[in-house]
Amino acid sequence: MPHIIVKLWPGSSEEQKTKLADQIVKIAADTLGKGETYFSVAFEEIDSNEWAEKVYKPEIKDRWDDLYVKPGYEM
Repeated sequence: MPHIIVKLWPGSSEEQKTKLADQIVKIAADTLGKGETYFSVAFEEIDSNEWAEKVYKPEIKDRWDDLYVKPGYEM
């Protein structure tokens, strides 16, 4: 089932990442009607000076129409 990758700048503690991963899995499992054991979550830390090249351009700007939540837009 789903493997969820969260890309973020370095600096979040292990406790914060664990809590976020737990919350992502709970919400995803509830939303999709699957057990929490179906999900895996990973974090990929990307330095801010590499963000534009490694994340923003290829995964946000170039795939704008695929985004369900866009940066800078309120839900």
